[in-house]
Amino acid sequence: MLPVIEVSGAPVERGRQHGRKARDRIAHNLAVYFSRFENEGRVGRSEVLARAAEYWPVVCRQNPDYADELRGLAEGSGNALLDMVALNLRYEILYHQFTANALADAAGGGGSTDAGSAADGCTAFAVAPEASSDGRLLMGQNWDWIPDVQGVVVRRVKSQPRALYFTEAGIVGGKIGLNSARVALAITGLTSTDDDWSRLGKPFHVRCYEVLNSLSLEEAVAAASDGGGSCSAGFLIGQSGAGVVNIEAAPGAACRLAPNGGMLVHTNHFIAPEALGVTEPPNPRRPGSENRLSQMRRILATEGPHSPESLRRGLRDHTGHPDSVCRHFEPDGPDFERYETVASVVMDVGSGVMWITDGPPCESPYIELRLDEA
Repeated sequence: MLPVIEVSGAPVERGRQHGRKARDRIAHNLAVYFSRFENEGRVGRSEVLARAAEYWPVVCRQNPDYADELRGLAEGSGNALLDMVALNLRYEILYHQFTANALADAAGGGGSTDAGSAADGCTAFAVAPEASSDGRLLMGQNWDWIPDVQGVVVRRVKSQPRALYFTEAGIVGGKIGLNSARVALAITGLTSTDDDWSRLGKPFHVRCYEVLNSLSLEEAVAAASDGGGSCSAGFLIGQSGAGVVNIEAAPGAACRLAPNGGMLVHTNHFIAPEALGVTEPPNPRRPGSENRLSQMRRILATEGPHSPESLRRGLRDHTGHPDSVCRHFEPDGPDFERYETVASVVMDVGSGVMWITDGPPCESPYIELRLDEA
């Protein structure tokens, strides 16, 4: 079972609590990511820290609460602040490098790119009330990423809005979760040829933080749609009673994708690149993303109306194994090219309930957690 960390108080104190309670996991994730930055991103430690130092004052201006919570995390975990800033900017560092490396490989290697330098990540979905078995908004995803990364579930109490979310140990806020305003978030990684960390736009994890601090669907959509981001990303956002929408965001542009038949699915490629005017870099993982998109759409279309139980069953689907909805790493590839489903999540947004696994859902049980549980 993933550890469940309860935090409360001002942002800096919430960060200290996260840092103290997940100290070993944070140290582990720092080691994993600095290795990945070098081996997968092809960026050494000194350059990573230089980028973090350049970005940090921008983050402090963009969202002082996020910056305070990050300071508390560094203090509570006993790690250098810039190391923790780099961890929280891991999306900008790695996803920029995925694009830069793919373009460099294509230019110098006959049009091909290394699978270890390619965007990858998730199968996210939403089932609107009209397509669910009991008239509730259901959301979730398989979060596919680096098998060695260690996650935590955070329950934020007393602070408003209260929130329950999954994150990587050491990263402020959540990437998959819901809050007491019944706003929920799932995410997918995307890349475009416009991605560039040096734009110093609002980081991906700051946007996630702002979405899960939102009190309305429109406030959350505005946080995700801010055109000032450095790198592309997908944000699946819903609010019980208000609706659900998928945001495809690229530097300088964003578009909304509405449900089709009460259902939405998103994976790791743009569905509407023409609406944004973006071009995706070469990506050898693209067929896998397309397979997961089509399979999850099939599951939602043919096996409904849906309940949390039917969605948990669907997230175990192995069509196209190993690059399936329930993802398993490629056994013949090098370690830094391996991805699998690290956590699987289903949320009943209106009820404030989350079911989550620690590992691929075919191998790991779903544990039920409640936003308002003491």
